[in-house]
Amino acid sequence: MRLDGVGRRYGVRGPWVLRDVQLEVPAGALLRIEGTNGSGKSTLLRLLAGIDRPSAGRITGRPRSAYVPERFPAALPFTAVDYLTHLGRIHGLRGPEAGRRGAEWLARFGAAAHARTPLAELSKGTSQKVAVAQALLAEPELLVLDEAWTGLDQGAREVLNRAVAERVADGGTVVFVDHDPQRLAGAADARFRVADGRLLPHEESDPMGDEAPAPGPGVVIEAEGAPGAPLPGGPDGTSAGAPRLPGGTQVVPRPDGTTRLTVPAVHSDAVLRALLTARPPWHIRSVTGAGAGPGAGPGDDAPASAPASNLASAPPPASASTQASEPASAPASTQASEPASASASAPDEAP
Repeated sequence: MRLDGVGRRYGVRGPWVLRDVQLEVPAGALLRIEGTNGSGKSTLLRLLAGIDRPSAGRITGRPRSAYVPERFPAALPFTAVDYLTHLGRIHGLRGPEAGRRGAEWLARFGAAAHARTPLAELSKGTSQKVAVAQALLAEPELLVLDEAWTGLDQGAREVLNRAVAERVADGGTVVFVDHDPQRLAGAADARFRVADGRLLPHEESDPMGDEAPAPGPGVVIEAEGAPGAPLPGGPDGTSAGAPRLPGGTQVVPRPDGTTRLTVPAVHSDAVLRALLTARPPWHIRSVTGAGAGPGAGPGDDAPASAPASNLASAPPPASASTQASEPASAPASTQASEPASASASAPDEAP
């Protein structure tokens, strides 16, 4: 997707919230948007998701998109699962499939018990889980997250972190805003700052593909590919069309023909999926905890290596959180009744 000279203002004589935005949004990338309150971050995200239209300039090539707004409209006449089914159908899913996926995402977020609860009766934290689930259930090519972690309990935040990694590993693009500077630290392909109505590359942004490892526990994956097979999305012979491995994965070829990949734990499922679904697939010899982080070796306080020869063709989804929801700090919603929007294939051009 491409933004050329995009600007947005509210009202013919209103001040410009955004001016002359130039942005290439590549496939299979994680982009972070930063800026102070009121700088125009949310306006930019709505433009990216197709919720809003530019007052000037042109947006082309928008893929199938989904959006989590900063404020979720909880006062709607649906139960949680009925709302997810409704939004799934808007995304193009058949009703039974939309309902099944909605129920699965509620379970992953630890909210299965609230599937039949009216939205107006949900806590703010559980409402936020529904808001995130509606964007994830259709596996969008572009996922836009505006403070989506706010109000989630710790277990649900980890589920969302993994879901973001899965989207990127599957070739999707995720654009997000979050108030926590450590959110997905080191995993973003690029960071941008909105200031004075303009979108600027962040002065500390790492170049694409040269990211720092995320802090926290790491996982070491020992894998073996077919002779001559390139690592999927890896730096040493990227497979054609394969997404880049997420999370600043460190790759070390071994003399015995295997490859050691060290990755933040939050991205390990996505990396395993990329390896197992490659053509030809890679054989996973072991998966080992790295202890202190992705830079640590398997001997650094790591548990014993677990053989992975019995792994399925794709790793299972992360376990659903069973922790209680935390209250959200976001005020009541002012968004439209349907926060997610199917993408428009035609260019968005100002009149």
